[in-house]
Amino acid sequence: MARHTLLPYRQPKRDLRLREKGRGARSNATGRYEPLTREQTDEDWDALPDEDRRARRTTVTVERPRTIINKVVSPYVGFTRSINPYRGCEHGCVYCFARPTHAYHGLSPGLDFETRLFAKPDAADMLRRELSAPRYRPVPIMIGTNTDAYQPEERERRIMRGILEVLADFLHPVSILTKSNLITRDIDLLAPMAQRGVARAMISITTQDRGLARAMEPRCPTPERRFEAIAALAAVGVPTGVMLGPMIPGLNDSELESIMARAADLGATYSAYTVLRLPQEVSLIFQEWLAAFAPTRARRIMHHIRTINGGRDYDPAWARGEDSEVRTPFRKLIAQRYYMAQKRFGITAREDRVPLDGSQFRVPESVTGQGDLFG
Repeated sequence: MARHTLLPYRQPKRDLRLREKGRGARSNATGRYEPLTREQTDEDWDALPDEDRRARRTTVTVERPRTIINKVVSPYVGFTRSINPYRGCEHGCVYCFARPTHAYHGLSPGLDFETRLFAKPDAADMLRRELSAPRYRPVPIMIGTNTDAYQPEERERRIMRGILEVLADFLHPVSILTKSNLITRDIDLLAPMAQRGVARAMISITTQDRGLARAMEPRCPTPERRFEAIAALAAVGVPTGVMLGPMIPGLNDSELESIMARAADLGATYSAYTVLRLPQEVSLIFQEWLAAFAPTRARRIMHHIRTINGGRDYDPAWARGEDSEVRTPFRKLIAQRYYMAQKRFGITAREDRVPLDGSQFRVPESVTGQGDLFG
């Protein structure tokens, strides 16, 4: 058996950079593809009270891609099609695995990811065109896997609302993952779709500790609001699940059972969980935050994370082998607790959740211009 040596804990340098109110990342390091790098110095910003510090405003750039449905090829996810109405996410979750994608735009996975967003206002029109193509065959579409479709910008832009209206017209199967109770705004669309078996939703809840949530997910709705969203969706018949995680050893993993229990009481019928991932720049961003939020536990938490990953900050090949066997003690413990909690609270496994029905897909009369032959 190969031996793996744990790397020593690397304490991040003292964070002298400006901590901005309402933001998750504590830095804005240059993207890895840029030829020049930038440094930020203290200049006594830390001495200023929070109310006197400058706030970084959110800016949104309009993006007009050629297509809106993404083909996903990955052994680590259970879907093959997705839609992302936005790039970047104002929720600012410090652990977000999607942060490194901002480097492809010449931007930082740090504060830029939270403050310099891209929106796709033509998404609904593009989707209608793609679904109307003669060779199109329906495959369930997942929304919310890269950035949250119900982030704050959606309140005004309503891009996700337009996408749902198109999917409802075509009776196209869709699954939604979000951290926001804004999804309840679209219950008038989701409820009829759910009755036809073409829609389901999953609410992500990381912790019930409002202080931890505020620090770790600064612009997400509170945990209480997310639980309310589960209840509201379940009450109108939308199959609703709870996403537990990411589970972070020594920080929030003790809440796994209590979150699942409450979600089940409110009507959640299926669940999934994840363990913290720290790919590429996410590792340093998370470590900077952790050193500031939980300095006395930072070394131990990072030690656990590296143990999970065979000595590295992130190594999916080590964490889970080709045969999907869970290899590390913490992951085994989380998996055991998770499946025991499912049985205890009567929640089905993610693989066993109510399937989406693609057989009802049709191109509506508003697109074809043809009436119902038998109507």
